[in-house]
Amino acid sequence: MDVLTLSRWQFAITTVYHFFFVPITLGLSIAVAIMQTAYYRTGNESYKKMTKFWGKLFLINFAIGVVTGIVQEFQFGMNWSQYSRFMGDIFGAPLAIEALLAFFMESTFLGIWIFGWDKLPKKIHLASIWLVAIGSNLSAIWILTANSFMQQPVGYALKNGRAEMTDFFALIANENLWYQFPHVFFGAIATAGFLILSISAYQIIKKQKHDVFIKSFKFGALYAFIGSVLVILAGHTQAQHIVKAQPMKMAAAEALWNTENPAAFSLFTIGNEKERKDVFAIKIPGLLSFLAYNKFEGAVQGINQLQKADEAKFGPGDYIPPVAIAYWTFRTMVGAGSLMLLISGFALYRSYKNKFDFKPWVYKTIFWSMLLPFIANTTGWLFTEIARQPWTVYGVFKTADSVSNTVSAGEVLFSMISYTLLYAVLMIVMIKLFIKYADRNVDEIESEEDVHDNSILSKA
Repeated sequence: MDVLTLSRWQFAITTVYHFFFVPITLGLSIAVAIMQTAYYRTGNESYKKMTKFWGKLFLINFAIGVVTGIVQEFQFGMNWSQYSRFMGDIFGAPLAIEALLAFFMESTFLGIWIFGWDKLPKKIHLASIWLVAIGSNLSAIWILTANSFMQQPVGYALKNGRAEMTDFFALIANENLWYQFPHVFFGAIATAGFLILSISAYQIIKKQKHDVFIKSFKFGALYAFIGSVLVILAGHTQAQHIVKAQPMKMAAAEALWNTENPAAFSLFTIGNEKERKDVFAIKIPGLLSFLAYNKFEGAVQGINQLQKADEAKFGPGDYIPPVAIAYWTFRTMVGAGSLMLLISGFALYRSYKNKFDFKPWVYKTIFWSMLLPFIANTTGWLFTEIARQPWTVYGVFKTADSVSNTVSAGEVLFSMISYTLLYAVLMIVMIKLFIKYADRNVDEIESEEDVHDNSILSKA
């Protein structure tokens, strides 16, 4: 394989690894803050135990997320130096703000929260975890600001072969950002909700309906349901925006070879990409137009017509992304999201009826449902990035022109294998730590921490 292909594989692998942890950080930080707020307002010790139990899992995830995220920025200079040269003036600003403002805020107040139990006034300690949650999600906004420019470039001018920022406020007002961020945010809420719901289901079976995990199950079901409903709505509005801003991406997502009015929605399609035609398809007439425009009429542009338009605009070339990958990642994301809605809705209904007499297979189904948001998150990001090809910056700068021209295929292959193995080790470590701490008896957590604190004091 050449340098471009290997560099794309390496970035995909490390990004997917890293994005396993990001939604948990975004969603679980808010969940822990809500739990501690409930403890502050009611004085109920169950909420304190919940805060400490889920807070420990949040800390494990946060630590691994930071480690896996560091590599991302190095790759811009190492594997994608031409992209960094072209985009650095724009890409660097939001990433610098993310590191210097949001991440520093998040990590500083996280330290205060960790060591501030019973040492700070309760109101100040509660404020620290809310600032962690705010910092985490501000980080996401700034990173998505950079990514949104790649999806829909605004506020720039091309000078001396580079994109230079002309309007910083246009960058942060980019409409793509404000369609994309709610989708990511509510996906994170759903991810954290399913994590809480799944581990609570396991604990209820094992510990025979401990009060802490009954409350956690109810909280997780509600949190997952709210996240699932809102991520579907946010995804719908984002898809409508994509129809206008990146029509080729949506055409690839639907394997829509030719423009249709009204356009049919594909339930299942086997296509011939080389000849750009369907081999077999099951479609619902008019539904794609409805999803795109909220009415059963309206033209949705097809791949063949968009290819001709792009050739006329940008010159000869292939402007069609990998259609099969775009089609199936999009459907996998939507399918996983639909299952999340059904499972969280069922769990919410039963838990608020106080009916926890599930059969073992139901608890097991709920437990393994924690995988669904990770599947949806991963395939969603793969669709977002792969279906934008051949562009790194949509309509402005191609991926083939972005790769470093001073590294060899062997060097990239070596680093890709090294990072993949390292990340695999980190994933194993995280899973083992999650199993260890998720399996604990919640009544023993505070006593364990007291012993630990006394040990530290005696050594001091």
